[in-house]
Amino acid sequence: MEINAKQVKELRESTGAGIMDCKQALQEAGGDVEKAVRILREKGLAGAQKKAGRSAADGIIDAYIHLNNRIGVLVEVNCETDFVARNETFRAMVHDIAMHIAAARPLYVSPEDIPAEVLEQEKEINRNRALKEGKPENVVDKIVEGRLKKYYEEVCLLDQPFVKDPEITVGELVKRTIAAVGENIVVRRFARFQVGEASE
Repeated sequence: MEINAKQVKELRESTGAGIMDCKQALQEAGGDVEKAVRILREKGLAGAQKKAGRSAADGIIDAYIHLNNRIGVLVEVNCETDFVARNETFRAMVHDIAMHIAAARPLYVSPEDIPAEVLEQEKEINRNRALKEGKPENVVDKIVEGRLKKYYEEVCLLDQPFVKDPEITVGELVKRTIAAVGENIVVRRFARFQVGEASE
């Protein structure tokens, strides 16, 4: 059965589950939204969004060293309690995120972390590119929006396809873990080091 983006969006807004999870649930439910909500709840994926507003002041810092000690990553991921900070599911996710950072080289945690001047410059470059390609003025903004989305996927950790499962983003991996452990989780910050990389 063909599932459209509107159905996925509505289910996502009502449950807080990830895009791919919503799509799969709708397919499983034959397009029946109520049934899809039940499927997501049974999998523990609904409600992750509702936990997102809660304070996350505990957590861990994890390190990942890769490629014959030539790449290193430190990442801080917060949760609400030390109980979850010691949880194996949470720790495995944090380690997977550190490994992802080593491989995918994000620059920021999320689009909100991109400095305003960098974002403006990116918009300007894409606007000029669209105009030089001869795109009509009335669609240029849409084109810029689409290209910015691609840019976020390249430079923002939470928007990147997860290296161990490119069907989901790192942000969706976090939401699944929120659903599994029952607490808000926030990727706070990270640093990636590579031997011989020019200093800023």
